[in-house]
Amino acid sequence: MRRIRLGEGEVPVVGQGTWHMGENPAERSREIAALRLGIELGMTLIDTAEMYGEGGAEEVVGEAIQGRRERVFLVSKVYPHNASRRGVPQACERSLRRLGTDCIDLYLLHWRGQYPLAETVEAFERLREAGKIRRWGVSNCDVDDLQELGDIAACATNQVLYNPEERGIEFDLLPFCQAHDMPVMAYCPVGQGGSLLQDPAIVEVARRQGAQPGQVALAWALRQPNVLVIPKAVDPVHVRANAAAAELRLSDEELSILDGAFPPPRRKRALQMV
Repeated sequence: MRRIRLGEGEVPVVGQGTWHMGENPAERSREIAALRLGIELGMTLIDTAEMYGEGGAEEVVGEAIQGRRERVFLVSKVYPHNASRRGVPQACERSLRRLGTDCIDLYLLHWRGQYPLAETVEAFERLREAGKIRRWGVSNCDVDDLQELGDIAACATNQVLYNPEERGIEFDLLPFCQAHDMPVMAYCPVGQGGSLLQDPAIVEVARRQGAQPGQVALAWALRQPNVLVIPKAVDPVHVRANAAAAELRLSDEELSILDGAFPPPRRKRALQMV
């Protein structure tokens, strides 16, 4: 699978999301099997968070990666209310226990809260020096937030909402990240609730490509340099389709069709998040 640089290494352009995993015990075995299938297909970046299922998703990931840890690039996120000088290391230890590992490859601030960014970054750096995390980054942060970081190069990624329906980041945030060689990790890349995948433009491009609508949405995001996507899937058919989307290339004509249905931003928009 195609890969991009993140920190000192490389990761696949299609990873695996875990939002809503770990919430239903009846789904646990399917969720674990889906993550393991994704790893076998090359989607070795797995994104989770202490918020997802209040730790349940991390437990699912921990079980899924048993015996596979060395193959996986593990991403987790800390709640804003835990993002203090004392709260970050405590939250990280809880995540490490649930994940069954001694180090998280990339630890993110889930979104900004009451604590100054400088305090959170200081705590992240201490975790990195202690070998608890390898890199740190942010999620749901706009240009002004990234500028506040000071040493922008130390921030490994910005994880934000990005799909054809939500492309406001293209006005200034995405160019800013690209100019600073900061990968953007797109969450909800196939939208929320399924309406995006039923849009006539998406369906038409999928027909032309002989692909699924979800694959078109992923390929659309991946047309951008330094962008990776983290779709969530439990159905093995969807897992395989997500992995195959990494090789899909949309033509200029197909991109024009999508621009017509989902116009690019012409002005600054408030950063959207879910």
